[in-house]
Amino acid sequence: MRKSIATVSVSGTLTEKLAAIAAAGFDGVELFENDLLTCPLPPEEVRLRAADLGLSIELYQPFRDFEAMPSPDLRRAERKFRVMERLGADTLLVCSNVSPQAVDDDELAASQLRLLAERAAEHGIRIAYEALAWGRHVNEYLHAWRIVRLADHPNLGTCLDSFHILSRGSDPIGIEAIPGEKIFFLQLADAPLLAMDVLQWSRHYRCFPGQGTFDLAGLVGHALKAGYEGPLSLEVFNDHFRQADAGRTSHDGMRSLIALEQALRGADHPAEPTGFAFAELAGPVGGVLTALGFTRTGAHPDEPVELWEQGEARLLVDTTAADPSLLAVGLETPDQAAATEHAASLLSPTMEAPDGTRHSFPDAAWRDGFAPSLPAPGDITHIDHVALTQPWHHFDGATLFYRTVLGLRPQESLELPDPYGLLRSKAMSSADGRVRVVLNLAQVGAESMPLQHVALATDDLLATACRLRAEHPELLLPIPCNYYDDLDADPSLRELGVLHDRDEHGEFLHLYTVTVGRVFFEIVQRIGGYRGYGAVNAPVRLAVQHLRWANDLAARHQGASA
Repeated sequence: MRKSIATVSVSGTLTEKLAAIAAAGFDGVELFENDLLTCPLPPEEVRLRAADLGLSIELYQPFRDFEAMPSPDLRRAERKFRVMERLGADTLLVCSNVSPQAVDDDELAASQLRLLAERAAEHGIRIAYEALAWGRHVNEYLHAWRIVRLADHPNLGTCLDSFHILSRGSDPIGIEAIPGEKIFFLQLADAPLLAMDVLQWSRHYRCFPGQGTFDLAGLVGHALKAGYEGPLSLEVFNDHFRQADAGRTSHDGMRSLIALEQALRGADHPAEPTGFAFAELAGPVGGVLTALGFTRTGAHPDEPVELWEQGEARLLVDTTAADPSLLAVGLETPDQAAATEHAASLLSPTMEAPDGTRHSFPDAAWRDGFAPSLPAPGDITHIDHVALTQPWHHFDGATLFYRTVLGLRPQESLELPDPYGLLRSKAMSSADGRVRVVLNLAQVGAESMPLQHVALATDDLLATACRLRAEHPELLLPIPCNYYDDLDADPSLRELGVLHDRDEHGEFLHLYTVTVGRVFFEIVQRIGGYRGYGAVNAPVRLAVQHLRWANDLAARHQGASA
C-alpha cells in the first residue's frame, strides 16, 4: 500500500520536512495548512518540489467549522479549492464542527456538506469528512458516515482517524459497514493510555504505530475488508516529534508502517531472541570484572577486544576506549539469517538502536574467534537484563526499535521519582523473559547523568554480597540507612547493602556497584516468579548516584582550575 505522513508530524520548515519524508521512502504527504502558510514558496513551487522528491500531495488539511452552521462559509471554501488546484491536491479534510454556533441537526449538516461537495467537484476535489473525538455534535465515526450517506454526493466521503475512533473506545468493526469507495482517507496514530482530556491527549501524545497501546492492525484490517484502497497515512501530533530531527522521525514513521503491514499479514518476528550472547563494554573495566568474579578467557586475534566470562554471562571489552560505556548487545536466536533479514526489512540493516547502541545476532560459533579458555567458577549465572538511558528525543523511537526490529514486547511504562525530576522507564522483554532491556529517559534539571548498566543474575545474592563486602567494599554503592529503617525484611540486608522488592509472583534481591565512567553493574536474584526490576528502589539508587556524580564533577572542575 502507498504510505503517507502528515507534515505536522515532523519538525522543520516545509521544504525540510518534504526532504526528510522523501528520504525515508514515503509516497506522499498530508499537507498541513500551517506548513503552507509559513512557507515562502508559492503553492506551484511546493507542488514541483514535492514531485521532484517523488511525493504526491495526498490530502490538504484541515478545513474546520463548516457544516451545521446558520450560514455556511462558501467563500472560505472557494479560497481553499483554488489553493489546492495550485498544489495539485485533490482531497480536502473537513473536520466535524467544534464551534459553539454549530447546530445539532444532521440534515442541515448533510445539506451543507453536499453543497460543499458540489463546489469541490467543480475543481476536481473530493471532501473527506472526519469525526473529531471532541466534535461539538459529531464525534463518532459512524455518526459522520451517516451524515455522508445522507448527503449522498460522489465527491463526499469519510476520513477515518484511528485516534478519534480508538480514544473514545468505539468499536472499529463498524468500519466494515462503510463501502470502501466512500472511505476517502485513513489516518493512523497510536497513543499510550492516559487519563486526560481527549483534546490534550490528541494534541500532545499521539505516536507512531507500535509505540502506544492501540490495536491499529485490527482497525486497518477492518478498513481493508471494507474495500479501502487509499494510502496508510500517519497523522501524529507529538511535542517531542516536532522538536526532534525530521530525518529520524520520518525514518521511525516508515518503520512503523512497515511493521504494521507485517502485522496485517499475521507475521511475527521470525526468530525471537532467546538469550544474551554477550554485552560489549568499552574502557578500563577489567578490575571491576575481576572483582565481580569474571575471568578473562580470550582475546580477539585481529581487534583489541577481550572476552570475559562467568557462568553463562559473557562480556566483551574494547580496551582502546578511555571512558567506560556499554557499546553493544549480542542476542541469541534460533535463526540468525531470518532475524538479520527481518531487521533489514525494517530499515535497520546494522541494527543500531536510536541511542547508538549496536545489536547483533551472532552465529553459534562467535566465541571460537577468541579461542576462549574455561572460566573459573563464580557466583554469576547469566545476564539478567541491560538498562540504557535514552536521550529525550529517542525514547519513543527506541521503543519502536526494540519492539519491531528485535521482537521484544513492551511492558508497563513507569515514572519514578528522581532528585531532579522524573525518570521515565519502560521495560521490553521476550515472551519467556530470557531477554530483557530497560529503556530509561531521564527528565532532570541537573547535569545529565546518562548511565547504562548490566544486570547480572545469581542464585544466592546474599552470599555474593557477603563476598564483595569482605573483599571489595569500595565497589558497592552505599545505600542510606533510612532505606533499611523503612524496610520490612531480613536485617542482614542492611549490613550487605542489598535492596529488596516483591510482587505477586515472588521476591527480588539486588545490589549496585559504583559507577565506572558511564557504566555500573547490578547483581540480582529473582525468587519465585518475580517479573519486575526493583523499580521501587530506583529513587534510592538515583539519589546516591546523583550525589556521587555531583561530587565527581566538582572534583574534576576543581582539578581543571588548579
